Amino acid sequence: MRSPQELERGLVAPETLGLETRVEIRRAAAQLLEEMPEGGGRLVLDLSPTRTVDSAGLGALMLIQRLAAERRQVVVLRNPGEEIRFLLALTKLQDLFQIELTDE
Repeated sequence: MRSPQELERGLVAPETLGLETRVEIRRAAAQLLEEMPEGGGRLVLDLSPTRTVDSAGLGALMLIQRLAAERRQVVVLRNPGEEIRFLLALTKLQDLFQIELTDE
């Protein structure tokens, strides 16, 4: 039986998710996904501190989700701001992610 630590990893996104931070977050997410067993697990991206997102940041989220899908894993976006939720809806990408809103 797998422990909860094997099935979930967390990553806090930067304040600005964009051109300058896309590579760093993509690499960190890929490493966490690889630490989990293929065929299961959740990568939780905490977007609470993220205030701005540009097209490069949105692209990074899509690449993270694609890697997770290839490994049959799930990407959870925790506490995305209104801007991120709007962008995901506008681009019709919201169905690719689980959205988790918590009371903070």
